[in-house]
Amino acid sequence: MHSENKDLIDQFHRDGYILFENALTNKQLESLNTQLANWVDESKKYSQPFGKIKDGRPRFDLEPKTHSAETPAVRRITSPAEISDVCYDVVKDNNALDLVAEIFGPNITHLGNKINLKLPGAGTEVKFHQDFPFEPHSNEDIMTVLYFLDDVTLENGPLEVVPGTHIGPLHSHWQDGVFTGAVDDKVAESNRGKAVSCLGKAGSACLMHSKLLHGSASNRSLLPRSLFIITYKAEDAVALSPNHLPSDLVGMVVRGKKTGTVRCTSYSVELPEYPKEVSFFGQQSKSKNFAM
Repeated sequence: MHSENKDLIDQFHRDGYILFENALTNKQLESLNTQLANWVDESKKYSQPFGKIKDGRPRFDLEPKTHSAETPAVRRITSPAEISDVCYDVVKDNNALDLVAEIFGPNITHLGNKINLKLPGAGTEVKFHQDFPFEPHSNEDIMTVLYFLDDVTLENGPLEVVPGTHIGPLHSHWQDGVFTGAVDDKVAESNRGKAVSCLGKAGSACLMHSKLLHGSASNRSLLPRSLFIITYKAEDAVALSPNHLPSDLVGMVVRGKKTGTVRCTSYSVELPEYPKEVSFFGQQSKSKNFAM
């Protein structure tokens, strides 16, 4: 193991996340942003979410209050690697993936991919949550890698993580019988002061454990904040509930090989609700104190 990676890996196990520079090559970054700009331009023709993923829900999710031809506000593109060679190639190979394989490997498969956008003035806010309750598996070796397509600053709605919460409890994401995709307000408030903003240059990435508590504020700047988010998992982690973003690319081996084994760890978690909306922003809006 490279000594430089050992420090990063030790930090990941301690804090549940690491920031990694140059996760994308300049060419990958440029190609992704060109593709994204084309999609945002295409969205100007639509007033409702459009496109279609495998289960029929829309691929392109639009901010309901602010999207228009003049001020396009795409907030989520689901499984872009299904329709873009650029995205597909990055899913299969990028500089951060070797680090994922060192942490959870050697055998790594792809679980899902999406692009989350916070365009200037779009107002999208993400309440505190953990990713794992959306995608419970036989073990917890699941990694969310957030690739920065723009420079991420304190002003444009950075990811906010609570270090060390990946080794704490799995919180309920149900409130009063409704799967809100967010933790209880008391849990959020008790952790808010411990949250750390993940800042960095375009092309960097945040590697985040799927149990880490995280959220983000709205974009208050004139600059966009877009993330290409790829979820990877240990090959021997087997899904315990239907994939909420079904895709033919789920399970694709990206490092190592397929072993056909299942590894189980002991934990308890409430199963998620299969969402009607393609975007979990719709899910989170069911939370009593949801703010846009």
